[in-house]
Amino acid sequence: MSATTQTPRHTALHDEHAALGASFTDFGGWDMPLKYGSELEEHRAVRGAAGLFDLSHMGEVRVTGPDAATFLNSALAGNLSRVAIGRAKYSLICAEDGGIIDDLITYRLGETEYLVVPNAGNAPAVFAALQERASGFDVTVSDESAETSLIAVQGPNAVAILAEIIHPDQRPLLDRLKYYAAEPAVLAGTPVLLARTGYTGEDGFEIYLGNAEAPELWRALLAAGQTHGLVPAGLASRDSLRLEAGMPLYGNELSRDITPFDAGLGPVVSLTKPEDFVGRTALEAAREQTERRTLVGLRGLGRRAGRGGYDVVLPVEGDAEPTVVGVVTSGQPSPTLGVPIALAYVDASHAAPGTRLDIDLRGKPQPFEVVELPFYRRGAAG
Repeated sequence: MSATTQTPRHTALHDEHAALGASFTDFGGWDMPLKYGSELEEHRAVRGAAGLFDLSHMGEVRVTGPDAATFLNSALAGNLSRVAIGRAKYSLICAEDGGIIDDLITYRLGETEYLVVPNAGNAPAVFAALQERASGFDVTVSDESAETSLIAVQGPNAVAILAEIIHPDQRPLLDRLKYYAAEPAVLAGTPVLLARTGYTGEDGFEIYLGNAEAPELWRALLAAGQTHGLVPAGLASRDSLRLEAGMPLYGNELSRDITPFDAGLGPVVSLTKPEDFVGRTALEAAREQTERRTLVGLRGLGRRAGRGGYDVVLPVEGDAEPTVVGVVTSGQPSPTLGVPIALAYVDASHAAPGTRLDIDLRGKPQPFEVVELPFYRRGAAG
């Protein structure tokens, strides 16, 4: 979908956001809440209490059938056949040349049933690729994106909030459910798929349910969270949260021109599984490349932040012309750490932690240092 030629789509919660005074933005062809008031306050609420996100623009593709595991191992870069029922795996779908079509999460719901969750703007392309790659396999690939809503509760008070509305018999589930796992649950009387994944660096849950039930559950969560500091949060705070957590965003850090090894996602690629998955030959070659730009974290030593598209350069003395060694993909001040942070692709020879680099802010170099990711880790001091 092109936002320039078509009207952005609305999620089932669009009226709820409007009633809360949200500012909207086009994201992946969807009219999504950017913020409800202060994006800084929303960010801090997620770090200190909880935030409520509408993620219904994400895609949902169900894969079922006797060959489901083998098919997904042939279509995706990861080893999905080794995922236990009730667990999830972060993976990639790549093109023949090794470029990343999308990064996605896949839940194994049963022995022969999986739920693949692609990013919003890439959902049609992922569904089309899975359909094409399903040829010869005994599987059914169904796009359930249009009828599915996705709500996330993220933050240290997420468990306490869901405890207010989960069926009493299922209260132990909130403590038992592991990270990257999912189980059926009943919230405020509504059957849902409850997952413990996230994109903020905090504990939290993602809730899959039908569109018709989404507004009532959204309101129930807001009511349950009143005494726990819950606030509705938009895409602006979600972006600053994921950046602090060092998580890549498709279109910024990931693209068709980037391989998993460039992006530091080599461990996601299984080159030991028997299936000849799409892109395998190219990725085996990419793994051996040593001269490449690789994704790193940059922590500011000054006060000014770099932004996507700014050059990364070697520090120089005086009026010498700086040497460009990379480019920023995402950058902004970190509300939690109080310093500028950025993700950038830099030449491998300058990617070691501790390396001093500058970001060229329109002719004014600003000092940064390569650091280990993530910038922020839950429970660790900033």
